[in-house]
Amino acid sequence: MTHPARLLAAAGLLLTAHAPPHAPCPPGSAPARDSLPLVHPNDNRIPGGRWHGDTLELSLEVRMATWRPEADSGPTIEVAAFAEAGHDPEIPAPLIRVPAGTTIVASVRNRLPDSTIAVHGLSTHPAARGDSLVLRPGTSATVSFAAGAPGTYLYMAILGQHDFERDDEREQLSGALVVDPPGGSPPDRILMLNIWGSTIDSNTYRNALAINGRSWPYTERIEATVGDSIRWRVINGTGRPHPMHLHGFYFRIDELGHGLTARTLLPDERPMAVTHRLSPFETMAMTWVPSRPGNWLFHCHIGFHVVPEARLNPPAPDSHDRMAHDPTVHMAGLVLGITVRPTPGAIEPARGRPRRMHLFVQEAPRRGRAPRALGYVLQRGARAPAPSSIEAGSSLLVLTRDEPTDIVVVNRLAEPAAIHWHGIELESYSDGVAGWSGAGAHLAPSIQPGDSFVAHLTLPRAGTFIYHTHMNDIEQLSSGLYGGLVVLEPGRRFDPRRDHIFVAGWDSDGEPVHLLVNGDSLPPPLELAAGVAHRLRFVNIGVAARWSFAVYRDSALVHWRRLARDGADLPPAQALMAPAEESLDVGETRDVEWVPEPGEYRLVVSHPRDPAWSQVVRVR
Repeated sequence: MTHPARLLAAAGLLLTAHAPPHAPCPPGSAPARDSLPLVHPNDNRIPGGRWHGDTLELSLEVRMATWRPEADSGPTIEVAAFAEAGHDPEIPAPLIRVPAGTTIVASVRNRLPDSTIAVHGLSTHPAARGDSLVLRPGTSATVSFAAGAPGTYLYMAILGQHDFERDDEREQLSGALVVDPPGGSPPDRILMLNIWGSTIDSNTYRNALAINGRSWPYTERIEATVGDSIRWRVINGTGRPHPMHLHGFYFRIDELGHGLTARTLLPDERPMAVTHRLSPFETMAMTWVPSRPGNWLFHCHIGFHVVPEARLNPPAPDSHDRMAHDPTVHMAGLVLGITVRPTPGAIEPARGRPRRMHLFVQEAPRRGRAPRALGYVLQRGARAPAPSSIEAGSSLLVLTRDEPTDIVVVNRLAEPAAIHWHGIELESYSDGVAGWSGAGAHLAPSIQPGDSFVAHLTLPRAGTFIYHTHMNDIEQLSSGLYGGLVVLEPGRRFDPRRDHIFVAGWDSDGEPVHLLVNGDSLPPPLELAAGVAHRLRFVNIGVAARWSFAVYRDSALVHWRRLARDGADLPPAQALMAPAEESLDVGETRDVEWVPEPGEYRLVVSHPRDPAWSQVVRVR
């Protein structure tokens, strides 16, 4: 993991400290451990502070508290937390939300008994740098600053003795700071990610991964109606990246920020996406419109952040939680549930006669480093594939835009299965989250051994997509249960001579990560025709990690034209010629067009620090 202090510096949050005025610690300011106050999960609806004309006065303190990130009666941890003076401690920290032109006067007291804190982000926004408050135990300071430009920001405190290289995560001390434009903002919600973690032993890491102070299945349920315009400000208050994925719909990215900065994107810069990587301490404003009713999810796509082991008290190694039908059991952590109601009186449109395909979930004898050898195998012709056969990288599925398609998923494993059609606009019941997808009492089941499930797909756009397991994620993903899905325009046929897909996944669930592309680690040379347009489709569907896809001639990058992100065409300002390198986080796809000249090239897939996979490309 990258040193969070460096990440803070890059975000403009780790700033030059100055000595604040100090005040003596009042008697009784450090409560006994058995009388710690209880943390209140902050849904970021009610701003803190008191108004005096155009000035917001806010009195904050950092104190020890008891946090229940799961159920109200669930397990507890003792944490340092922000509170408004006279109020319950909160995670996330109290919301600061003001109109542009506001002066903010904020006092901060350190009521921790034995830790110095450094408070960042209480300064005018945006700014490349700003002052931090360094407070020893029992001391306080007051700052006054203009709120600055409209945007989504954050503030946070860091325990002064914390060593980010060695110590556990303590990222629950962050909160939202939103500056609204004159006249106000349209109605929105603020979603903040926080992490606390602690190493128990060499095999156990106890952590709390929260959205607005709660972990799934205790996170808030968002309710909406078909046709609503939903606006979210999503803030990563942690030192880790989080690729945030929305099931079933695209969202438009309207604003991006980092620490003390925020920038509203111009209309022709705003991409549509189903997954966006929130870098450490990054903020995002997004808008989406649900067009179909049912239950949906918004979650981090790093497998380790959404599996049962992400609970504060993880299940035993031999637990069956990973394969339970109930999503409150087989998922945890950074997950938000969404229920979309139908428009009153809406009539479901008629569906034409569907094309029918059969897809088998299969297991072969174990090979390589993977825990198992699993795969999705498409039936071709009249006979089903042999039960123990799999294809490297699973079968590529090729569908046609607007053509109704039923995919019969047959489970030949000895355990339950589920397929999520990632990035695809479809009915909720077919989305692939067992026990959640659907509506009311009509919820999709897990696919039991020997049973099948019919997914109804009618895809409204052409592009590059993914299908993958949504159960026992880490083991099944790193064993091969993922594949690429290409949707073509009507009348088009998939031509592998000019259309090339590269699906990156893991071949193990441990360290170091072993990368496969299209199920192979040592691919043969790729032969391409010169002078014609080749479409390259890139997919990252490992358990975690960001990968860079690039094409080199000798040691120099070539150039290609960017076409699409997550299956959606890029806005004009981004659909340009560019150096041939695209970085994808887990759950993302990219499409580019390359017209190569004769010669020999290298297609390289790598982690930013370590080359991981390469293929020779010969162009004639």
